[in-house]
Amino acid sequence: MDCKIPTWATGTFTSLTFFFFATILIYGQSESQKELIRSSYNQNAITDLISELEAEQKTKVSKLQQFQSKGWRTMEKFQDGTVIQLKDIGTDGTPLFYTTLNDPSRQVSRAHTLYTDGLLDLGLDGTGLDVGVWDAGVVLTTHQEFDGRATNGDGSSEVGLHATLVTGNLISSGIKPNAKGVAYGAKAISHNWTRDKIEVAEAAANGLLLSNHSYGIKSDRVPDWYFGSYIRVSQDWDKIMYNAPYYLMVTAAGNSQKSFDNDVPIYGTNADGFDLLLGFATSKNGLTIAGANTKIGSKGELEEARIAAYSSLGPVDDGRVKPDLAGDGSTILSTSSQTNTSYDSSTGTSMAAPGVTGSLLLLQQYHEQLYGTYMKAATLKGLALHTADDVDAQGPDYKMGWGVMNAKSAAEVLQQIEYNSLVKEETLNEGEAFSLTIVANGIEDLMASISWTDPEGEYINRGELNATTPALTNDLDIRITKDGETYFPWKLNPAKATSAAIKGDNLVDPYERIEIDAARSEYTITVTHKGSLKTGAQDFSIIVSGAQISNCRAEAPSGLEILSSSENSTTLTWVEAEETLFEVQYRAYGADDWTSQLLWENVFELSNLEIGISYEARIRAICTENIESEYSEEIQFEFNGLETSLYEYEAFGYDEDFQIMVYPNPAVEWLTVEAEMSNDAVYSIVTSSGNIIKSGQARGPIDVSCLASGLYVLVVQDYAGMKSTKFYKS
Repeated sequence: MDCKIPTWATGTFTSLTFFFFATILIYGQSESQKELIRSSYNQNAITDLISELEAEQKTKVSKLQQFQSKGWRTMEKFQDGTVIQLKDIGTDGTPLFYTTLNDPSRQVSRAHTLYTDGLLDLGLDGTGLDVGVWDAGVVLTTHQEFDGRATNGDGSSEVGLHATLVTGNLISSGIKPNAKGVAYGAKAISHNWTRDKIEVAEAAANGLLLSNHSYGIKSDRVPDWYFGSYIRVSQDWDKIMYNAPYYLMVTAAGNSQKSFDNDVPIYGTNADGFDLLLGFATSKNGLTIAGANTKIGSKGELEEARIAAYSSLGPVDDGRVKPDLAGDGSTILSTSSQTNTSYDSSTGTSMAAPGVTGSLLLLQQYHEQLYGTYMKAATLKGLALHTADDVDAQGPDYKMGWGVMNAKSAAEVLQQIEYNSLVKEETLNEGEAFSLTIVANGIEDLMASISWTDPEGEYINRGELNATTPALTNDLDIRITKDGETYFPWKLNPAKATSAAIKGDNLVDPYERIEIDAARSEYTITVTHKGSLKTGAQDFSIIVSGAQISNCRAEAPSGLEILSSSENSTTLTWVEAEETLFEVQYRAYGADDWTSQLLWENVFELSNLEIGISYEARIRAICTENIESEYSEEIQFEFNGLETSLYEYEAFGYDEDFQIMVYPNPAVEWLTVEAEMSNDAVYSIVTSSGNIIKSGQARGPIDVSCLASGLYVLVVQDYAGMKSTKFYKS
């Protein structure tokens, strides 16, 4: 069989066989996997960064103590779990008060489709994976929902209601079913927000994949130029993620849409609610999560979605797409810190963020199960943006970014790698271009995205109102071309924040996506860059969906029949298929276990068969490690150890008066012989190649339900002789 072997199937069949049996046994992020991530980092650069952050922290603590000594109220707590605390000093001397972002998820992100018995039935729950949680105080680790899976990461003694609510939305086991967390088998490592940057940098250097931050700068205590600005804290977080490229920060957008706090937004008036993102919510490399009110259908489809009335809107001042995604933040039931068995409901982007974080953790778990590695943060982020449910006008907006998180669609893209999707991690060297040619599958829109973890921005705002200087450092570009036509990515204009996205040269975002409706035939995807690249190269991830990567089709093979027989073997054949791996299964009829064999050819010899034993066989097509067809109809035969052909049966002598008829013809379930026969008459069903596949007493109905569709010969033998007739099994 002449075919191109897909990249996933190169080498021996051992790796493929290992997939079928071993992936079930691999759980969680092992120490060896963490070491693999650690060894890929420049640990000296991370160590230097941590030292810088430590020095900055000492200076900051000293300045904060001065405010306290002047009688400032540096912390406030409220009954609903909200905490306000003086935590930082801006470069202009502004005291920065941080606040938790609840406003007195699982289904919206479609994480539930990934569980055991979910729509995809993937058995994912986050088991063995760690997620970091930084918040005002630490989680109540002894709550009944955590089963020892919530730990205090920094020894803080201050147990927080808000931290417990957030952590419950992430990992609660579901003792109270409505409070079940999104990644209910994962472990949460909880920290107080006091030393967040330092602790995150240390954890990321040691292989942490994700952390959740449901807090931010309080919007009514900063001057207007802070809104949408790329400031020192934005830069610090980008630097952490750039130096630890497997680590992704997820943060809440905030709940200030109706605050009227920004009197001079980059668009509209303070009543419109735009331009309200602050601090690390404006970082380039993390994910900023808005709150949405949604309705999800029974098949996981998004039926309705609108931005929640509390959720802070973008844009950021340089025009990047922020927020990035939306999640469910509306009246989420979760764990409370009052007692080990108490629960409470909370609303806000504080609860939308962990819903997305937990879903991302499940996608990391799934990628590791499928392919043995974890995705880089740029890949994970790009996958989430690529597969989000678009809302309202096509393309991104400044309310919900690229749309509502859809873990189901993201998991399906991972399943279909090398079939109709690509997810590749590449490096673009300065002055070079990356290019690939793909064929659209003609079934869905063709989409191609690039995502990269960008070096920290060199410009930070120190007081300029609505400064539009881009924070982007390495400007990569994706283009798709066909027959002289060039397709461009989406972009937004902060000066027209309510206008629909347009297509053009995107100068600000470290994620770009091109969509081609009703795509047909062949396209070329090219990735280039503008100017010079910091360090001379930039890692990036490319994601493509709606393509025909393989000519394989996940359809049950047809035409399964017996080709020939010898003394101890029978050879099967079926219709060949391009770029398709076949799995043949066979067993003695009625046995419990199948014997399996993988092969590229459409012919297979079953050896060491026993005369007089009935056998059954079936086959399926395998297109990737995760895409396979249903099994074909089973074929049954009784092995006789003879080389026979159809003409032998037609040449047998018989009494001219011995005549037979069969009905119904075509047969579906049963076949009846009509003839003058004795009680000792026997029948044999013979294939077109002359092999007996079934035999027995001829009187009474004959069960043909197990036969594959096709033409057969029925041979009846009695004292009067032997007679044959043809019938068709439909």
